[in-house]
Amino acid sequence: MKKIGVITSGGDAPGMNAAVRAVTRAALGRGAEVVGFIHGYRGIIGEEILPLDSKAVGGIIQQGGTILRTARSDEFRTLDGRKQAIQVLQDNAVEGLVVIGGDGSLTGARKLVEEFDFPVVGVPGSIDNDISGTDFSIGFDTSVNTALEAIDKVRDTAYSHERVFVVEVMGRANGFIALDVALSSGAEAVLIPEVPFSLLDICDNLRRARTRGKKSSIIVLAEGAARASDVKEFIQKNTGFEARYLVLGHMQRGGSPTAFDRILALRLGAFAANRLISGFSGEMVGVDGTKLVTHPLSYVLSTERTIDPERLLLVDVMSQ
Repeated sequence: MKKIGVITSGGDAPGMNAAVRAVTRAALGRGAEVVGFIHGYRGIIGEEILPLDSKAVGGIIQQGGTILRTARSDEFRTLDGRKQAIQVLQDNAVEGLVVIGGDGSLTGARKLVEEFDFPVVGVPGSIDNDISGTDFSIGFDTSVNTALEAIDKVRDTAYSHERVFVVEVMGRANGFIALDVALSSGAEAVLIPEVPFSLLDICDNLRRARTRGKKSSIIVLAEGAARASDVKEFIQKNTGFEARYLVLGHMQRGGSPTAFDRILALRLGAFAANRLISGFSGEMVGVDGTKLVTHPLSYVLSTERTIDPERLLLVDVMSQ
């Protein structure tokens, strides 16, 4: 391939810039020209092209967000919109595309492959870490550490005032962030959408903890499991303990990526560019332990990534 394109699509994730940098420099090393499209699939349709060379991606490895920015595209969800996108790619001599994003972005990539036989390789970029075919997606580690830093500070005031704090983290459909945050922060409980829970049981556990001398507690809540304000009110009403809640929100998407996310993004981005230029398509790159792996997009998008029950149990064991 003489020219490839790269987009970041869907929700932004810390480390996307490192991945764009890796795609660009790996492709340049193979003698290929690289262009980025601003605003994801919408930018392809609108022909928002940004030429990428080594200088253009210099100094971005530590930046959060994405220099290519990102947006949703209702037009791309239609066949006519995708036809227009393919026409733009062909008019600009782009022979293949690296798509960095989550399930929705990878679904778009699969459609380009299946409907037009256009070469695409996906890179998992999502703070939720809910993408099958990889142990980690770009941005997850940074998001967990951002939430952990906030909880470490909240615990100080929880201890000082002898309060229960309910801390809501992102995760509308899954609890991957919540579970890792709960484990690493020493939380007394974690509430996630995938697993039924009893607030009465949690209240009983909080009362038992008080009898053991524990004066403050942290409850980690994935946003899709319940409303933080409702959980706070239930705990306060049924235990008599003073309670507060904190919603971390979109701050978990921002910030400089951790060393883990930077290295992950560099490895996956370079691997994706090399696979694409070597003639591979319709796949997503990922990691299995320390090894780089690939899986067909059809497998990735039809397989659900599930919570490890042993990790969930460990939260309960460590809270005793």
